[in-house]
Amino acid sequence: MFSTMRRSALACATILAVTIGVSTAFAQEVVVEHAKGTTTLPAIPEKVLVFNLSALDVLDAIGVEVTGVPGGPKPEHLAKYASGSYLNVGSLFEPDYEAVVAAEPDLVIVGGRSSRNYDDLSKIAPTIDLSAGWDNHIEDAKRNALTLGKVFGKEAEVRALVDKLESSTAELQALAGKAGTALAMITTGGKMSAHGPGSRFSVLYDVYGFKPAVEDLGTGLHGQPISFEFLLETDPDWLFVVDRDAAIGREAQSAAAMLDNEIIHKTKAWKAGHIVYVNAGNWYLAGTGLQALQMNVDEIAGALKAK
Repeated sequence: MFSTMRRSALACATILAVTIGVSTAFAQEVVVEHAKGTTTLPAIPEKVLVFNLSALDVLDAIGVEVTGVPGGPKPEHLAKYASGSYLNVGSLFEPDYEAVVAAEPDLVIVGGRSSRNYDDLSKIAPTIDLSAGWDNHIEDAKRNALTLGKVFGKEAEVRALVDKLESSTAELQALAGKAGTALAMITTGGKMSAHGPGSRFSVLYDVYGFKPAVEDLGTGLHGQPISFEFLLETDPDWLFVVDRDAAIGREAQSAAAMLDNEIIHKTKAWKAGHIVYVNAGNWYLAGTGLQALQMNVDEIAGALKAK
């Protein structure tokens, strides 16, 4: 978006200079394809509001400053965005529309939890939806990141991050293929649920290459409720645990405390030291951010190499 000073300068220039300036402006236009269609941006956005933590993760990684973010918990590597330095524009689920209007943003980014607010936000400012699906988790993540690279002129930076992620994922796949069976699970409010292929944590099987301990688990948002007896009966070689309460900053019994009991002590995973309490903020809040994904791969590969 041209500033007032630049517009004044162009008005005083020669016809040739104006023609060149206009051509440059058109050249800066970017047509962005996203989950809700296409959005045309006239230039590199300056005031950016981000309602999706995975997108915020990518923008942080490539050095793009943002104006506003939602309140609420954030992964540790995005903790600086919880400071007063950034405009609070609501929550992941419900924007503060007055704050959004007052900010006069050049671009609003939604996705996942905030996707449902796309129509209303797009009436205020150019808006893109960078949601990612469970069935194409990593490819969607890379596509969305490259979209942001295109919008902000940072394609080379994004490509370098994607290349590193692909290389380290291939190394993890080689390790996971020999690791035996695995099960992803989540704990929250004293309850547990398991996630198998086709679920929100299916990346563990579909991409990283672990053999599912159970094939036919429910694939709903919250997974399939399970008991300690279920874990003993299923008895996976590896158990990857997401502590939702830790991710959202809720005071509750930790996942590690929940699983420290006589039944779990009988499982192969406990005996072998193969229960991994993953970075819950990355897995639950910023699941398709390139930084979060890289840390997830490094974390799991590190656990496999240690054993």
